[in-house]
Amino acid sequence: MKNTIQKIWRFYVDGFRSMTLGRTLWLIILVKLFIMFFILRIFFFPNYLSSSAVGEDKEEYVGRELIDRALGDSPSSTPD
Repeated sequence: MKNTIQKIWRFYVDGFRSMTLGRTLWLIILVKLFIMFFILRIFFFPNYLSSSAVGEDKEEYVGRELIDRALGDSPSSTPD
C-alpha cells in the first residue's frame, strides 16, 4: 500500500516538475478560484445572519425566509 502511494506521489511530482505551459494554466485556475470565492463573495453574497437587521433567532429567520420563498410571498407582505 505504501509503495503504491509513493509511486502515485512521484508520478505527480515528476509531472509538475516537467510542466511549462501547465504552470501558467494552474496559476490562471488558482487566480480564478480566488476571485470567485473571496472577491465575489464579499460584494455579491452579504452575510444576512450576522447583520444587525436580524433581531431574532437565526433559526426563526432562516425558517421564515424558506417558507416565504417557497410560497412565493414577499417578505414585506407577511403580517407581524
